[in-house]
Amino acid sequence: MELRHLRYFVAAAELGSVHAAAEQLHISQPSISRQIHDLEEALGATLFSRSARGLTLTPVGEMFLARAKRILADVDEARVHATRMAQGLSGRLTLGFIENSTWGGLLPRVLMQFKQHAPEVDLELLPLNSSDQLAQLDGGRLDGGFVYPFGGLASHLEMRALETHDVVVALPGAWLSNMPRPRRLTDIADRDFITFPRHIYPAYFDHLQSACLALGAPLRSIQTAESETAILSLVSSGMGAAIVNSANRYRPPALVELIELDDLSIPMTLSFVHASSNPNPALRSFLAILDAERLVAPPRF
Repeated sequence: MELRHLRYFVAAAELGSVHAAAEQLHISQPSISRQIHDLEEALGATLFSRSARGLTLTPVGEMFLARAKRILADVDEARVHATRMAQGLSGRLTLGFIENSTWGGLLPRVLMQFKQHAPEVDLELLPLNSSDQLAQLDGGRLDGGFVYPFGGLASHLEMRALETHDVVVALPGAWLSNMPRPRRLTDIADRDFITFPRHIYPAYFDHLQSACLALGAPLRSIQTAESETAILSLVSSGMGAAIVNSANRYRPPALVELIELDDLSIPMTLSFVHASSNPNPALRSFLAILDAERLVAPPRF
């Protein structure tokens, strides 16, 4: 039994005539008659009572008509869904992101444009640090991620540079009431710092520590926290200073001052990374939106 058998049967049943069904489907009348006969033989049942006035469904035919119409409707719906999924307009897309990257700049616009373009895509956004995103990309658990890459990427990953931020020092606002506003890291080298554990992102941790050491101002860490949100909350409480991403200026904590230093610069390029072999059509659709937005607002470096 094939789908054409069902389509021919439904047309004949609804029109009450093989001749009318043939005209509607642009198929010869003998061909439709033969297909319906083959269908009845396959079912071992008579679907129509035939008379000079036309076709009348038997009780078996009435039952089969209802089910055949449901089957054809399901097939048509599946075809539509498959087409939209192949076009990247439905399906599922799982992306990682760093929290501060969504507070301003390019990424919020890209996410908004994609949701407008493909509202049927189930978009899952996971807040993860860069190192965790790269690990999950390697494991195939993410379709893509917004990261700050330090060091080389695996050869199977593709990268799009989006915008470059730098580091700033985050100070408890209360400190500035009894100290000059620092211009260099060495001005606050004797102060306590909140840092992150090395395992969070070893490549960036080592780069930051080396840069501070080269200035003769190694960070005196008294506390660690695993996210910049947690780090800034500790800075807000007055526990210490911190070196953080300048993207935090999009959402500055009320009790923290974010200050550029003349002697410390660590450019960090927010980039979108994905496996080049990822076949997910929703990812291709997302990349098209991302590339279009990059043309509107070219990467800032």
